[in-house]
Amino acid sequence: MNDFVNSTKKVMLVFLIFFIALISYITYFYMFGSEKAVSSTFNKRLWVERNKVLRGTIYDKDMRPLTKSTKIDELSQKQQYLEGELFAHAIGYMDPVYGLTGLEKKYDAELMGAGDTGVSKLLSFNKSKEAKVGNGLRTTLDYKLQKKAFDLLGDNRGAVVALNPKTGEILAMVSKPSYDPNNLNKNWKGIVANKEVPLLNRAISGLYPPGSTFKTITAISALENLPNVYSRQFKDNGKLVFNEREALKNYEGEVLGDINFRGAYVHSSNVVFGSLGIDLGNKSLKETAEKFYFNKDMPSVGLTIDNSRFPSYKSNEKGNIAQSAIGQSAVLATPMEMALVASTVANDGIMMEPMLVKEILNSKGKSLKKIEPKRLEEMMSKETARTMKDLMKGVVAEGTGTNAAISGITVCGKTGTADHNDDPNKQEAPHSWFIGFAPYENPQIAIAVIVEDGGVGGGIAAEITRELIKTYLK
Repeated sequence: MNDFVNSTKKVMLVFLIFFIALISYITYFYMFGSEKAVSSTFNKRLWVERNKVLRGTIYDKDMRPLTKSTKIDELSQKQQYLEGELFAHAIGYMDPVYGLTGLEKKYDAELMGAGDTGVSKLLSFNKSKEAKVGNGLRTTLDYKLQKKAFDLLGDNRGAVVALNPKTGEILAMVSKPSYDPNNLNKNWKGIVANKEVPLLNRAISGLYPPGSTFKTITAISALENLPNVYSRQFKDNGKLVFNEREALKNYEGEVLGDINFRGAYVHSSNVVFGSLGIDLGNKSLKETAEKFYFNKDMPSVGLTIDNSRFPSYKSNEKGNIAQSAIGQSAVLATPMEMALVASTVANDGIMMEPMLVKEILNSKGKSLKKIEPKRLEEMMSKETARTMKDLMKGVVAEGTGTNAAISGITVCGKTGTADHNDDPNKQEAPHSWFIGFAPYENPQIAIAVIVEDGGVGGGIAAEITRELIKTYLK
């Protein structure tokens, strides 16, 4: 009898544990998981509610409409992307089969006229019989600059990011190749099969070796961590030797001879900046990179930026440490990251939060919410920023970036020629990078350009930057 009672108690205990676990799961799902489930891209009921509302319009900064929604019937509508490929990566798309991306996803609740997509809101969403129109978004994008960047990239793979350095507003964000969000159903198989990955927003998710543009961060780190480094003299023999097997050379074996800090930056000496990386050590250089949000989530408005990466090395890994100081080895950066580096120098050392949306509007076009620029933090002293501005001015005036020069406008910048080995079966041309800002006296625009396999940074990337600055400032 006792054995029977004990067995019954054990069975009941097991059932009790399972019951508690079930109740705990239901409670957790109701409190935390239900909101996520309701707002999921693939929630069919949410799509029904979404289509009961004429979706709000997305505009450029000057209120030029970039999208247009048209009612087909009570439970369906057509979302048109008026500029097709031109704004595809910035706006994203809304499609009942393929989901939502970009601003369409980030601001889905606002565009469908709701304050949120929570459970209580959804359940009472359409009690009113009055026709609903969603809210609109006024972005920070400059149509003319966006189109110019798109056209200048041509058939090249790559990306362009342009910012207002004083506010963090994203003036242009282009990724090539692009795609037409108006014809997803027709073209989807071809889009996803394309080896050049047109769905990838290279501006914020493309991770590339930044090459010599990263010398900007190394220079900042050296100025802030190595006493009297600016007045030091260096000997550039064209090669920095680590051991019998490893050495770091200048581009095409150039020998710069006796050179100071300014000359090493202006003429992009790998030898000097590799040695500065060793002097700094991995710890100090990594700390500076991480201050610029490498290895960390970048705060932003209207977009999610992939983490740029800076590696950890042991003190005896001299070759890797030197390579990392010139933006090679395992260093990877997004074009947005490098645009923010240039923007921060232009803004006296203060990084502003990148923002893609500046205002939420009601269906009549009246402002519901203005999004104010936000200062992230001071990345360097004003004195260091002033020195860096002078160095970057020198790059364009007399160094590797003369192709970015514009008559009547003082342009500042840094070139980057980034080696990569994406396909070990063939010899690939380096990526062409340029980061910069203008005008020197009162910066209004900061830019990063990368052209994949584009060759030297002083070539096509510098030329694209020049034309974009002319377009924006003239």
